[in-house]
Amino acid sequence: QVQLVESGGGLVQAGGSLTLACAASAVISRPYTMGWYRQVPGKQRELVESLTSDGVSNYVDSVKSRCTIYRDNFPVPVFLQMDRLEPEDTAVYYCNYKKLAIESWGQGAQVTGTS
Repeated sequence: QVQLVESGGGLVQAGGSLTLACAASAVISRPYTMGWYRQVPGKQRELVESLTSDGVSNYVDSVKSRCTIYRDNFPVPVFLQMDRLEPEDTAVYYCNYKKLAIESWGQGAQVTGTS
C-alpha cells in the first residue's frame, strides 16, 4: 500500500501563500485520484481539491480561485498551492490517494492562517 507524507504546513499571515507537498512511498500508476482534505476539531474532514490521473479536478467552493492542485513525478506526485490564505483555512490538511478499492491517507500537516 502506498504511504503518503505531507510537508509544507505552517503559520501564514492572512493574504499569504503556502504550498503543501505530498510524497509517496511508491510510484502511482493510472488510474488514480489524488486529493487534499482538511479537518478542524469537531468537524468532519472535507475535500479541498482533488485531481484524477485524467486531469479532472474537483474542489470546495470556499477555495475556488485560491487553491490549485497540480501533479509532478515520483516521489512527490501532488502539491496544493494555496493563495490569499484566510484564518478560516486553518486546519490539518491531509493528502489522499484512491485507486479502485485502495485508499491511503497521510498523517496530516497543520496550516494556520493568522489575522
